Amino acid sequence: MSEVFEKERENLESAARLIADANRDKRSIFAFGCNHAGLITLELFYRTGGMVTVNPVRSPGMMLELSPPTMTSEMERMPGYGTILFNNLPAKQGDVIIIHSVSGRNAVTIDMAQAARERGLFVIVVTNMNTATTVTSRHPSGKMLHDFASVLIDNHGDRGDAAVTLDGFAQKVSSSSTVVGAAILNAVIARACELLLEQGIDPPVFMSGNMDGGDAYNKAVIAKHKDNIFYM
Repeated sequence: MSEVFEKERENLESAARLIADANRDKRSIFAFGCNHAGLITLELFYRTGGMVTVNPVRSPGMMLELSPPTMTSEMERMPGYGTILFNNLPAKQGDVIIIHSVSGRNAVTIDMAQAARERGLFVIVVTNMNTATTVTSRHPSGKMLHDFASVLIDNHGDRGDAAVTLDGFAQKVSSSSTVVGAAILNAVIARACELLLEQGIDPPVFMSGNMDGGDAYNKAVIAKHKDNIFYM
């Protein structure tokens, strides 16, 4: 995590500025990831201190809700599905989409990123370049997710994501991408809020519904930004 915040500083700043500008200009923000990568989408969505205007892209078979879960691994490799998902978003030119994938090799996220760039969106990619640069693409184009990034943030994870080595056991344990990815994007959102305040704009942020006044506060901020919220 220290390596990320040292080496990715400029990219974090660029991502924060895209998100701040989108809020300022009344453009929309989306977030997407397949399966465990999608946990970062849920981290940003509808939670205390989170940005009200981040819209999750939730789709069948992409959030480990199926049994057996191995089927979701097969589904994220299907060419064309990501394009279908994107085409059913209310996305417009100038909007922003955050896409998280450790390997960046599977067809659904690549289709999503490609379609977004073709539509004129800014694509913020969070990936693991130690993995993404050592595996082959599973997309018909042969390209990787990071090839479509407007802003690329490397999570500096170990190859394959698992990070802890145990004596006498070849396979590493304990994936780092969820913890580090959550830190990356919460930091980006915090900086985006700071940039909005510098421009005299109140950031659209949720208050805890368990705090007195939280429900009323959230109802008001949702109403204020309703044109860019699609999950309510």
